[in-house]
Amino acid sequence: MANHLSSLSIVLFLSVLFGFQIAGPAMSYEEPQYTVVSETDTYEVRRYKNRTVAEVTSESDNSGFRVLFDYISGANLGSQKLEMTVPVTQSEKIAMTIPVTQLNTNGKMIMRFFLPDQYSTKNAPKPTDRRVRIIDLPEQYFGVISYSGFASQSNFEKHHEELRRVLLNDGLVITGPPVKATYNSPFTPPFLRRNEAMYPLEWN
Repeated sequence: MANHLSSLSIVLFLSVLFGFQIAGPAMSYEEPQYTVVSETDTYEVRRYKNRTVAEVTSESDNSGFRVLFDYISGANLGSQKLEMTVPVTQSEKIAMTIPVTQLNTNGKMIMRFFLPDQYSTKNAPKPTDRRVRIIDLPEQYFGVISYSGFASQSNFEKHHEELRRVLLNDGLVITGPPVKATYNSPFTPPFLRRNEAMYPLEWN
């Protein structure tokens, strides 16, 4: 019995150690700068500064990721390689009107890679794939809830629905669809992963 417990402890220790080795480098990746302007037990309200993204609209997660990864790996004029950043974000493509409304357009998804801070639409490498768009995003506020576990759709839906409920209960105005943000590779153990569900907000 003692030998079994000792072996189990070693396996658990190695699993945790290996997990930190995998997850650790992601912690040093650049991510968009933000300021927390309000915080509760459930969520944060963040103000994100202007940032630049590479964006693809696609029918599936995998195709969008592949196109964007190719872009930062050199599928651009000059074959320039860009540093990977976090998070990778996904949201439903919507049509915008005044007042703000949301419309699901045949299930298409927008996937974004944030470019390193030194880039903007003026100096980012031009994509060779026409599906990739380089966009400067304005300063924006988001309500954000963080969670661990798998970056599955069901896990995301559970948390963005909870976030939506508490934001509305607190009287905040949501201005767009939920955004899924993932920070770790699929090889990171679920309990070490950082995932976020985000809603854009009107903030005064």
